[in-house]
Amino acid sequence: MCDVSQNMDTVSLSRRLRQAGRPCVLIVMGVSGCGKSTVAHLIAERLGWPVIEGDDLHTENNIDLMSRGIPLTDADRAPWLDRIADQVKAWGAQRQCGIVTCSSLKREYRERIANGSQDVCFVYLKGSKEDIAPRLQQRTGHFMPAIMLDSQFETLEEPDMHEEVVMALDVTAPQEHLAEQACAHLAQLPA
Repeated sequence: MCDVSQNMDTVSLSRRLRQAGRPCVLIVMGVSGCGKSTVAHLIAERLGWPVIEGDDLHTENNIDLMSRGIPLTDADRAPWLDRIADQVKAWGAQRQCGIVTCSSLKREYRERIANGSQDVCFVYLKGSKEDIAPRLQQRTGHFMPAIMLDSQFETLEEPDMHEEVVMALDVTAPQEHLAEQACAHLAQLPA
């Protein structure tokens, strides 16, 4: 296991996460292009947990809108958020752990997904537009065009590190390192 104290600058745990203890569901969140899928899969490999791509739960209409560069409204997002929340509830009912990728840009979205559960932790891939834009421009095979990044940052309400169950990771660090650090920090939380 790596020494957590050496890398505190790349990982921050919220007060609520420290109080809640080790979560059973991780929602890897952040704006488009921040590395949600990659980091989620790297964490899943280390923990042996299943991963669900939140993008796979979008309606066809949502994908069509985003593909055309049209930002989603809260009404557009509602069925998508409900599908993610249903998956989280199903894992809880089965006493199973898992990871979902989901932008979770607003606090109300995160509240809708977690539904008050302390077993749900939002892993926030935090970075500036300058950090993320080059990644998004190089990405291929994804429906979200790079021009949507501005609207993502306009919508983003950063998680409250006192009131929400959150682990924030600095996207400027290598993704393997972030996954390793996330798992090390999770392991140190009380079960």
